[in-house]
Amino acid sequence: MSNELTHFRVGGVPEHFNLPWHLCMELGDFNTEGIEVSWRDFPGGTGAMCKALRNDEIDIAITLTEGAVKDIVEGNPAKIVQSYIASPLIWGIHVANDSIYQTLNDLQNTTAAISRYGSGSHLLAYVNAENQGWDTSKLSFKVVRNLEGAIKALPADEAQYFMWEHFTTKPMVDEGVFRRIADCPTPWPCFVILASDKLIQQRSTKLKALLTILNATTREFKQIPAIDRMLAFRYNQKLEDIREWLSLTEWSQTQLDDSAINEVQEKLYSLNLIEKKLPVSKISVKLRQP
Repeated sequence: MSNELTHFRVGGVPEHFNLPWHLCMELGDFNTEGIEVSWRDFPGGTGAMCKALRNDEIDIAITLTEGAVKDIVEGNPAKIVQSYIASPLIWGIHVANDSIYQTLNDLQNTTAAISRYGSGSHLLAYVNAENQGWDTSKLSFKVVRNLEGAIKALPADEAQYFMWEHFTTKPMVDEGVFRRIADCPTPWPCFVILASDKLIQQRSTKLKALLTILNATTREFKQIPAIDRMLAFRYNQKLEDIREWLSLTEWSQTQLDDSAINEVQEKLYSLNLIEKKLPVSKISVKLRQP
């Protein structure tokens, strides 16, 4: 093996879903195949990562499925190379702890805090509104950039509710910063691995090798001794919450099904969040074996 490492710039949210990546990096697993990974946290979520991919600031992003599909349809030169989390994401719907709002119906015609347009918190506000039978054309938004922004915006009544992953926000609920009034699971597998077309064209073999290493870790992830305690410690979570989250979460080692991609496109199109639909081959690609 050559001493020269192939370098990948990877972005993801600073949340418990991505611990397998960090373990592979810390244990030197990628290095065994001549791969070096540099990691960048994106507290702003999927919208921020898609922008970074477009700007050639990162090569790979672990994004929400709906956000990846939307941005590719809108011209991001990237493809989904694999599903990452096969289970739905559970979006908590939060209000300020002392808010007057008690039920989902109370939130109709109020303003949703979102990290940015095109983010999961933006797109799922539409999914939730449709589930509730609201007029989605009347939704209004306040961009707060990230979770910290929402912690400031909701008590100040700059926005009235905020959708974010249930377990990530659980400590804020426990502390009395937020009050969660409902959950909204995604109707599809929640996280995918998105890679730039440039990377796929130039370093496909190394990319496949990287995914093979990652998949070996995610396949056995739940069986790692005391993994629940490690997650609770690293991500400031209660052990009981992490155990519940682990029981609900399944990692994937395969490409996202065509049917799921088409379902996401249909939903986005019906909500007027994309202006066209693309063939699956323009959205995802199956990498050849190294």
